[in-house]
Amino acid sequence: MIRVLIADDHAIVRAGLRQIVAETADITVADEASNGLEVMEKISKAHYDVALLDISMPDNIGLETLKAIRTQKPALPILILTMHPEEQYAIRALRAGASGYVTKGSAPDELIGAIRKVVAGGKYVSSSLAERLASELAYDTPRKPHETLSDREYQVLIMIASGKNVTDIAEALSLSVKTVSTYRARIMEKLDLHNNVELGRYAIENHLID
Repeated sequence: MIRVLIADDHAIVRAGLRQIVAETADITVADEASNGLEVMEKISKAHYDVALLDISMPDNIGLETLKAIRTQKPALPILILTMHPEEQYAIRALRAGASGYVTKGSAPDELIGAIRKVVAGGKYVSSSLAERLASELAYDTPRKPHETLSDREYQVLIMIASGKNVTDIAEALSLSVKTVSTYRARIMEKLDLHNNVELGRYAIENHLID
């Protein structure tokens, strides 16, 4: 029996995942976590075959929880299940050690297939993401400027590009306005941008937001 740890801050999402898993004969939800701290506590005390991890939970600094799991339990497969489209976080998550990436808009059968595949030792990505990865490898595509950002800087970039102001971002990430402003300044410098309009245009042109 495949033992799954579900990590998502929305109870209704966890309930939905339990229902999907309940329809299988070889997978069971062994436990749940609603934030990054709970995830680390759970995996230190119990055995799981795979962790189903959202990357937008409270107290979760971008992909920090993923990296922390990798350090503490390097053999544990981690399947990212998130609302963020592949263009935003998939490659970054895979580079950080994720075994696969599935969006919450995926069909239940796709999720179940992804769980089985990563537990068997494979990697799971959609066909469109696989093509993108193959293309980058084939042509040795140089890294784009936003790929040099830290996980926190990248998170702030996406939030600004999505229309959030510094105060909103500070509240959402439990940071001071000054700290968020510092991240914004670093982003502008690294991407050679001068204002939020240019930043938004950059995000759209690079398919980071719709």
